[in-house]
Amino acid sequence: MKMFNPPHPGEVLRELCLEPLGLTITEAAKALGVSRKTLSSLVNGRSGISPEMAIRLAKALIPRLKVGLISKCIMISGWQSKIWLILKFVHSLQHHKTSGQGCKP
Repeated sequence: MKMFNPPHPGEVLRELCLEPLGLTITEAAKALGVSRKTLSSLVNGRSGISPEMAIRLAKALIPRLKVGLISKCIMISGWQSKIWLILKFVHSLQHHKTSGQGCKP
């Protein structure tokens, strides 16, 4: 079976939002209303995305992305904040499965 290694949501944030918008961690943190340390921890994969952060990301960054295939997909009504939590779930689930911490029958 082919292994699937989903990216951490912070990696997605960096590559699909911050870099295309030309934003630094400091600028993005200010736009999100969080500390630089908080955003840096997320972008570097040391923390996950909370529901509150997902809403902040949807309100502050998603509308600024150029309309392309990915931004069109996540602009579907109601998905702007949910996409971040889905990314977090998929990443966490795969990490859990591959770390040997799966449920035992």
